[in-house]
Amino acid sequence: MIIKSSTTLRNDYGVISSLAHEVDEPIYITKNGEGDLVVMSIEAFEKREQILRLRSKLMIAEQSRLSGEPSVSLSDAKKRLEEKYNAKD
Repeated sequence: MIIKSSTTLRNDYGVISSLAHEVDEPIYITKNGEGDLVVMSIEAFEKREQILRLRSKLMIAEQSRLSGEPSVSLSDAKKRLEEKYNAKD
């Protein structure tokens, strides 16, 4: 966990920006010794959002499976995809 003061952000923005791109993780900014902001690169933010979306989809799928909704085995899914792929030829 990287923690920097708001003074560092204000006085050395370039350093904070470079650090955010190098470490690819959030940087916690404090104000008067208390947590205030989190700063991260756009790339790290987008990667984090993508992971959260995937986790959400997996949770929905798992809830469906646990509630007894019909599912397809991996081998059946593979067969279906192969059939669709071969039908295009």
